[in-house]
Amino acid sequence: MVDRSFADLSLAALYDSLNPWGPGDDFYLGLVMSAPTVLDVGCGTGRLLAAARRAGHPGQLTGLDPAAAMLVQARRREPGVEWVLGDLRSRAWYGEFDLVTMAGHAFQSLIGDEELRIALRAVRATLADGGRFVFETLNPAVRVWEHWTPDRVREGADENGSVAWMWQEVVGPVVGDRVTFTETYEGVRWDRPQVSTTTLRFLDTLGLEKFLAEAGLVVEEQYGDWGRAPVTQASPEIITVARSAT
Repeated sequence: MVDRSFADLSLAALYDSLNPWGPGDDFYLGLVMSAPTVLDVGCGTGRLLAAARRAGHPGQLTGLDPAAAMLVQARRREPGVEWVLGDLRSRAWYGEFDLVTMAGHAFQSLIGDEELRIALRAVRATLADGGRFVFETLNPAVRVWEHWTPDRVREGADENGSVAWMWQEVVGPVVGDRVTFTETYEGVRWDRPQVSTTTLRFLDTLGLEKFLAEAGLVVEEQYGDWGRAPVTQASPEIITVARSAT
């Protein structure tokens, strides 16, 4: 899951350890390898596009992220990818990409209706003819936030072996489809715990389809997990593949 607290260099260095490569990364990597040109929105430390380049992807790979500290990690990892600082409101492309991705639940950081509409219109403009937009959101029916409690601690370490611990905790009641929570980090590098506050939006399939349609995008496929199972009430994810409406 993308967390904008990683704008801090020390936290950005921990991101991959706290969020290790998994089935979702494999899913996206397969899509990237089959697309000639790719824009990864909210690319973070750049591991997806870096893996694609190392696997022999010969085309244009562009990563976009608003956190400069994350892009420091990305540029160190793979200088052969274009890393761009900004977001879909500050940067624009027109018909240049066959695939646009938003991995790591980055889509859920688009909180307001207008913010979401602007981002989706930008994605639509960015896509080449026949291009696809692929992203995932946590299924609201599962109410995963009920498991974000201080007793569930994750451990990570940076490249120098400095260890840190992280846990999540929901702040206040859930308001509509928005959940606000804190992430607390402790480790020897800090004199006191580092705390960030994040809000994510949990849209269901109908809500996603509505916003996509407004932007001129149509849902082509939706999966409930990384094995491409159908979406059900118990599915952990809503993985959406959309194309430009004809």
